Amino acid sequence: MHYGIGWFQPEQVLPIRTTKQDNMMPLLRTLPFFLILVVGGGLAIGYLTAPGSWYAGLEKPVFNPPNWVFGPVWGMLYVLIALAGTRVWLRERQSNAMRLWWLQLVLNFAWSPTFFSLHMVGAALVILVLLVAAVIAFIIARWRVDRLSALMFLPYAAWVLFAGFLNGAILILN
Repeated sequence: MHYGIGWFQPEQVLPIRTTKQDNMMPLLRTLPFFLILVVGGGLAIGYLTAPGSWYAGLEKPVFNPPNWVFGPVWGMLYVLIALAGTRVWLRERQSNAMRLWWLQLVLNFAWSPTFFSLHMVGAALVILVLLVAAVIAFIIARWRVDRLSALMFLPYAAWVLFAGFLNGAILILN
């Protein structure tokens, strides 16, 4: 905001100095909300829809990772998703990128109940295809304006693509 008259702007003479700490405050105030939403939501859904005997009895492809891999991978991804969401929220909360961020979260949270609770393997695969599209669209939307947020979604895109192949293979085998 300029308070000067004409060509003279006070901040040119006495620039407003901000510290790194001042620049970090909005992030530090907003990030906990996103972490609770994403990590907490993911943990809650994971707990409520934990794979049971139905999943154990399914035929799985040879590239199916051991069950212990999923928790740490999703934990890391959820932190990256929360960080990217926080960055977009602080910069452009009404943007298409923010809408894509919310869409991917809804699709992400819809997959586990569809697959593990409803046992709808085909519908879960459709959700993953839509999720991959939303994640890639987010990466494209952020690439030029916030490369870091886009880069945070690259491992997510790779994992969701892998999950899609895994889901598709389970659908074919069963």
